[in-house]
Order: sequence, then structure tokens, then C-alpha cells
Amino acid sequence: MFQSFDVLTDPKNGPIRLAKLRKEMAERGLDGFIVPRGDEHQGEYVPARAERLSWLTGFTGSAGSAIILAREAAIFIDGRYTLQVRDQVDLNVLTPESLVENPPAKWLSHHAKPGMRIGFDPWMHSVEDAAKLRKALRENKAELVAVESNLVDAVWDDQPDAPLAPVVPHPSEIAGLSSEQKRLQIGEVIHGQGQDVAVLTQPESIAWLLNIRGGDVPHTPFPLGFAILGNDGRVDLFMDKRKIDSDTMTHLGNAVRLFEPDQFEPELAKLSGKIVRLDPKTASEIIRCKLDAAGAQLERDQDPCMLPKACKNPAELDGMRRAHVRDGAAVSKFLHFLSEEAASGKLDEISAAKRLEAFRGEAADLKELSFDTISGAGSNGAIVHYRVNTATNRPIQSGELYLVDSGAQYPDGTTDITRTIAVGEPSDEMRDRFTRVLKGHIALARARFPAGTKGVHLDILARQPLWDAGLDYDHGTGHGVGAYLSVHEGPQNISKGLVDVALQEGMVCSNEPGYYKEGGYGIRIENLIIVTEATPVPGGERPLLGFETITLAPIDLNLVEKSLLNDAEVDWLNSYHERVYDAVAPQVDEDQKAWLKSATRAI
Repeated sequence: MFQSFDVLTDPKNGPIRLAKLRKEMAERGLDGFIVPRGDEHQGEYVPARAERLSWLTGFTGSAGSAIILAREAAIFIDGRYTLQVRDQVDLNVLTPESLVENPPAKWLSHHAKPGMRIGFDPWMHSVEDAAKLRKALRENKAELVAVESNLVDAVWDDQPDAPLAPVVPHPSEIAGLSSEQKRLQIGEVIHGQGQDVAVLTQPESIAWLLNIRGGDVPHTPFPLGFAILGNDGRVDLFMDKRKIDSDTMTHLGNAVRLFEPDQFEPELAKLSGKIVRLDPKTASEIIRCKLDAAGAQLERDQDPCMLPKACKNPAELDGMRRAHVRDGAAVSKFLHFLSEEAASGKLDEISAAKRLEAFRGEAADLKELSFDTISGAGSNGAIVHYRVNTATNRPIQSGELYLVDSGAQYPDGTTDITRTIAVGEPSDEMRDRFTRVLKGHIALARARFPAGTKGVHLDILARQPLWDAGLDYDHGTGHGVGAYLSVHEGPQNISKGLVDVALQEGMVCSNEPGYYKEGGYGIRIENLIIVTEATPVPGGERPLLGFETITLAPIDLNLVEKSLLNDAEVDWLNSYHERVYDAVAPQVDEDQKAWLKSATRAI
């Protein structure tokens, strides 16, 4: 399922669709309805059927929410989408609000009136999210009302069907552990904490635990479903049986029982008296309600698969490295192509993205992209999560910057890389900003830190060179990445916000500082990094961790202002480019190799 460049939404639809929703609200005796961007699994990547926020408002970002009241409506977005929302949403009927500074619960505390009944679909909100909404409304003497069926579904006439992509085994030699080993290990963890079962609601956790993959959502190879994991390692899996053939059933084994999805709630009801682990950040509110009604004893704790999944084992890390070597060659071929064609004025954002996809298509074992390519020329590059389509497509022109953020899914690894390219001669300002971003990128890549360090402690390293010039960027510096799973994976990250999870060996993160000049250009440099044991410091008193950079493609030297770099930064860049050349050169032709030699030259 590769990228589509069709215009999927139209702001003009907003007033019509909001009117239909308001009519449905009135018929159900509701004063408002909350529409989050997500599905029953609280996922970032969702099937077409679950794109309710996009259908209703026109907004296609990967995070957001809307609250529709009878006479006003708000759409909530984070800093990545402040520009995008203006283009995609009719601002006459929806007011943009900050998902961070004024989230839905806070907004409701100022806009909900006593006696109001605000509807929500309890499948679409996490336990934690529902609690915040309920508290905010209760303080205003208003009520949060769970609906039996989603109001958007009632007015969405051509809503797509649920996906039915085949479920396939993921080989143990790539996974590093068999499903049985994982199930028994996680079962022991549950048992050790006095819990009988864990309810698993995140498809990526289930895919990792059972060594299966699927294709129910764009770009992320997991099947949608739920599971109940016992402390003995046995699993009840709730997934449409039409997706699972006899070979996959054999792979799952006798310790995994398969149920249809509509049997999930009845099986939850059978957990009466059991001590049940449930992650309040990721499990739907309806699941908590069903377990409470059944008389289960709830223990609110993190999904037990999340941390083991994030800390990749040696086989997974070797696979990630291999995938990045192949992917680096594809990206390098594309960068060579740009060096010859970009200044001609014949390329545009879509044709460039398609060409990059074609180079990736030549790589061995490519399954699909890991997300829609962000292909932004000039001012479009300043839209952090810009998604090019036929309406916004613009030419790549000389004198501008071109930002391309892309990735791929291979059976042995997931990739995510951003490069910013000068088309023609860049301005002094462009060089200055790019080099400051590069300095922050290098500072994070070179970091050494003791065990227990969290991403928030390192975030300043990537921002300091920009702060020194009174600049910053409104997105995180790094996110976790899965091993042939989600390109955005928790629980770790590197950002200003406190995520109370220490960086641990085997975790894979992105390193992606940036700078964005509205109406001008965008800059981002992104590599993936593995948390590893660092070389001991002579005379040091404690062991340290560090990062291994695994993304391998040239960084545009035409944008580097060497006078802003210190000797250590120059050494890092030269050493990195030497690694890039050694890994990529054997995979390209002679013309590409000659270009690569120059693109990775020492400065």
C-alpha cells in the first residue's frame, strides 16, 4: 500500500457534515460530541473506516480531536499542524486550539454549561482520557455520556468496511525469540506482580508477542485485534478469522485460542474475580467499564509488552542495521538523481516522492513505505508534517530548499530518514540555520549519559545551537521506532515533555532537530539511533550509554557553514560520511558512486 497523492478531503465539506452531526446529536438528546483522531486501539495509523476526524473536518494529521457543540466547534492540533490546519479546515465553522496548551478537557472546562450532556464513543477514548473529560465536565455540572454507537458513523454514508488483510507469521530468526518464549517471559512478569491476566489492546504489542504481521492499516504491518494474556503464557486472541489461514494457525500454536472480535466483550465478562492488568493510557474506556461491571480487580499498569518490544534483542538490531544499509542506498540514489534534475525546474513534490518510492522499490524485500512521504519544496517544507497532494503540489525550484522525510518497511527493519537539500545556491541564512540544526543533531548523536537518563534530559542538546540564536522548533527531537512495526513507537522519546521512561540499551530512536521559517523553508536532519553501551571513559566512575547512528545517507554539504562547527563536530561529520560511503558505494553504479564520493567528502 504505497502513497496516494489524491486530495482526500475538502474544507467545503465541513459545514455540511457538521450540520448532519448536530442533527444526530439533537436526536439523541446530546449537547455536544467529541471526535478524536483514532480508533478502538488508540493508534496513530488507523484504517480508512476510522478516519472520522478527517471525514468530518478535512484535517488529515496523525493526531488531533474535535468537539462539536450546538453553536460552536473546536479542532485541537499540536505544533506540527498549525499551518496544515489552516489549509484543510473551514475556520468559519471550526476554531483551531492547541492540543498541548488547551486540550479538550481544559477547553470543555471553559465552554461546557451546567446541565450539558456531552457524548463520546467509549471505544475511541482511553481510560485516562475519559477520566480527564469526565472530571472537567463534572466540575461544570455537565455530564459525559457514553453512546452505544458512534454518531459520525451514523451520518457517514459511504464509510469504508473494516479491513481484512491476511495475517502472516513473522520468522523467529528475525524476531530473535519465538512467540512461545515471549509469551512465557511476559506471563512470568504478570505472575510476578500477582496478576492473573493482562488485556492487550495495542495491535503492535499483539503482533510482537505472537510474531505475526498484517496489513490492516496504512504503512504499519500489524493486524487489528485484541488479546488476553494469561500469567501462564496462554493467549486468547480476538481477530476476524477470515484473516488467518491454516499456516498462521499452526504458527500460533495450541496455546493461542482464536475468537471472533464480537466475543471479546463476553470473554471480558468472564474475568470476574480475576486480577486484571490494563494500561489506562492505551486501553479504551469501554474495556474498563466492562471489567468493572464483571467484578474484575483492575490493576492499572503499562502494557507489559511495551518495554520489552522497545528494547530490541540482538537479532532485531542486526536486522535494523541491514535494512538501513539497503535503504541508505535507495535514498542515496535518489539524492544523486536530485543533484542532476532538481535545478531543471521539471520536478515537483509529487514526482520527486514517486521517484524516491521507485528507488526504494529496487531495494530487496521492500514491503511498503513506513509513512506517507513528506515532500516539501520551499514554503511547504515549513509545514512540519506536510502531506503533498494534487491540490498543494508545487515545483522544486532553484534557490529554495527541498525537505524530504521518508521511510520504508522491510521484514528485518523499519526506516525513517529526513534530508534537506539546497536546490541551486542557498542563502547565508539557510546555511546558518541548517548548520545550527546539524550541530544539535551531532550533539545528540555524540551524547554519553548514565543509566536512568530520560529523553527529556537530552533534548536540550539538540536545541541549544538554535536557542543560542533565539530559534527553536515545535516538535519532539526523537521518537521510538519499531522493528518491522510502527515507525512511531513508545514508550521512550526525546522531547521537552517529560516521558518517565529511561533510555535503555536496544531502544531505537530518531534524532531529528529542525527549523521552520513560515512562508520560507523548512530544515530537518533525521537519522535513527540505537541506545548502546558507550566506550568506558578513562578514569570514569560509572558505566555510560550512548548512541549508534544506523541511518546511512549523505547530509548536504552545500548547506554546511564550516566556520560554525568545532573540531569535534567536523570529525563526527567526516566520520559519518566515511561510513556512508563504505556502506552505500558497493550498492550503486559508477556514476552514482562518483557523486557519492563527492557528497561524502571530508570538509
